[in-house]
Amino acid sequence: MGAGMELKFSTLAPEFIAEVSGVDFSRPVDRATVGKIVAAMDRYAVCVYRATALDDASHIAFSRLLGRLEVAPALFGKGNRRLGHAELFDAGNLDAGGNILVDARRRLYNKGNALWHTDSSFNPQRSAYSLLLAHEVPPAGGDTEFADMRAAYAALPAALKEEIEDLVVEHWLWHSRMLAGYPQPTAEERLAKPPARHKLVQIHPGSGRKTLYLAAHAANVVGWPAARGRQLLDTLMEFATQPQFYRAVAWRQRGDLVIWDNRCTMHRATPFEDTVHRRDMRRTTVYEDVARV
Repeated sequence: MGAGMELKFSTLAPEFIAEVSGVDFSRPVDRATVGKIVAAMDRYAVCVYRATALDDASHIAFSRLLGRLEVAPALFGKGNRRLGHAELFDAGNLDAGGNILVDARRRLYNKGNALWHTDSSFNPQRSAYSLLLAHEVPPAGGDTEFADMRAAYAALPAALKEEIEDLVVEHWLWHSRMLAGYPQPTAEERLAKPPARHKLVQIHPGSGRKTLYLAAHAANVVGWPAARGRQLLDTLMEFATQPQFYRAVAWRQRGDLVIWDNRCTMHRATPFEDTVHRRDMRRTTVYEDVARV
């Protein structure tokens, strides 16, 4: 299989984010290098690659090397899809014509990205990796913050770890969107994205470490009274997003790529002047490899 490309790492504190160099995205990435990239994800959980020169097609092709890709839902109708590839999730603030969004409903929907969340936790099959590629970045703001859920779990009091060990949580896309000010979802929207259930405490398959699987999408604890479940989830979210557990990644230029593991991190977008400046970000999302867990 060969030795592959030589990767170099610059670790950011706390030690779950790394800037990675040594990958030549202008040519096909060989299997040995893919193995190193996956090993780095198991070690760090968030990896940053600068100025990759990837375009839509090569972004998708590289992502496929990591696993099967999710297809982005057309929640606002097929006519609103800006990007020409079903595998690309539109994480920007532009409409189908490439102009800054003015549609109120879509703008409210996007505000959910500012809440701590985990991509696709509202789906029955979890996602492993998200790969977010910058096409256009605003002059200030619009960075992404990441929280290490393995470190957060490890720091929990022993009694709380015991209490939550076997709990199951219902995740619902519209729960987080309504938290951010989105109106009551329509019947069509509810049907398109029903809730899903996942264990609150997971074992991360790559590192073998226990981790919290938590997000703004987490609506309630299965089998618990709503108020009690909400109190627990809020307590855990507050604990896991203390400053010692998270750091921001700054987007510098077109071609910056950040890969993160949704099974052991949460993330959120930081504010920017979204009615003035353009932010064009495109994401692929890799399904969890069920055979590996």
